Amino acid sequence: MSDSWNLPETQKKLLSGREYIGVDRIDGPLVFIKNTHAVGYRDLVECVDSKGHTRLGMVLDTSADMVVAQVFEGTAGLTLPETRIRFKGEPLKIGVTEKMLGRIFNGLGLPVDGGPPPVSEAESDVNGQPINPTAREYPRDFIQTGISVIDGMNTLIRGQKLPIFSGNGLPHNELAAQITRQAKLRGDQSNFVIVFAAMGVKHDVARYFIQSFEESGVLENVALFLSLADDPSIERLLTPRSALTLAEYLAYTRGLHVLVIMTDMSNYCESLREISTIRGEIPSRKGYPGYLYSDLAEIYERSGMLKGYPGSITQVPILTMPNDDISHPIPDLTGYITEGQIVFEREMHGRGIYPPVAGLPSLSRLMKDGIGEDMTREDHPHLASQLFAAYSYVKDVRNLASVIGEEELTPLDHQYMEFGESFERKFVAQKLDEERTIEETLNLGWEALSLLPVEELHRVTEEELEKYYGR
Repeated sequence: MSDSWNLPETQKKLLSGREYIGVDRIDGPLVFIKNTHAVGYRDLVECVDSKGHTRLGMVLDTSADMVVAQVFEGTAGLTLPETRIRFKGEPLKIGVTEKMLGRIFNGLGLPVDGGPPPVSEAESDVNGQPINPTAREYPRDFIQTGISVIDGMNTLIRGQKLPIFSGNGLPHNELAAQITRQAKLRGDQSNFVIVFAAMGVKHDVARYFIQSFEESGVLENVALFLSLADDPSIERLLTPRSALTLAEYLAYTRGLHVLVIMTDMSNYCESLREISTIRGEIPSRKGYPGYLYSDLAEIYERSGMLKGYPGSITQVPILTMPNDDISHPIPDLTGYITEGQIVFEREMHGRGIYPPVAGLPSLSRLMKDGIGEDMTREDHPHLASQLFAAYSYVKDVRNLASVIGEEELTPLDHQYMEFGESFERKFVAQKLDEERTIEETLNLGWEALSLLPVEELHRVTEEELEKYYGR
């Protein structure tokens, strides 16, 4: 396989000016060209139709026999003999600047809010730069979302990637908007920003995001990348990469702490499967390409903290599980790459609990290193452990009650049932516009535990019981 990156710069410049007239095949958004010069994988392509209109594309496959390129704007109107192709000899780059905060862009990083393109401070490759694993720092600092079930039991840590596993019809868009409005670092807020990427969303959902950010006044601190449902599906593959390219610039060049929220990664994966099918690749699980894992890892691993750089990138990817199946390839592979997951439960949503976060399947693997004294509060680790243990017993008691009836339960079991109801209604559930500090969240946890006998609380210390129990 040839690679134009290995050619001298002067030769690359000459070859990038060469134009090929006519293509061998057009299939969906893909064009196939034979007998080209050495073309690099993911090189930028200019595709010119018979009327002189230029469309951008990217090389998907390259070999000595054939080059396959995807056209971002689609191939409608292109003809085999009249289409002209130019290979630019470099990957797709977008202009990045801190002035992109407060603006709305499409998946290619072009403004769609009616304003002029911001004057870029740098041109960055959308594919990112390779990071030496030994240059990474371990994530530790707590990010407060204002949502009790996340802050208290599935804490988000700066530099972490913590996905949300939802389902069709569940309020993941509302939670994404609420996290965007409320997320902050404890202490100085001036260097904390949001990059929000929406892929394949409907127009009403896009309007909801924009309106929510404008009305709350956080839009000036947010860069919003929108790839709508009726936009070319190819654009969805570039939307998270464009957003992360800006995030990397803000974090590692401007020294900001960036929270990247991406929804819906399932739409991204569907586009990946669509392109793979058109290319005739051998499908893997559920028809997805065999490289789905490495493709997702390429996106998720563009987060974290690097030694010598003050900024950081934290990711909250959101995906909808087809048929609420957590073993589906998309959530399954995402769980392997990321550090935990927040799982929505349809049964809780049916009982009117928002956010409907399932207590037991949800976890944050980095939580233990970002909570406790001098970070949240000294009782946080033990309190979270006790809430998990007590709620786990509640699930067992509810299963037992469904078999033998509540009237056959012991007095202690009834106390656990009361605890479970209070925990879900007061600790987990909160309003769409309700923001709680970590202190309020922890106090609500102790309030729920006060419904249980003190001898049942084995995971908290005597000092913590004396200070917080029953108050």
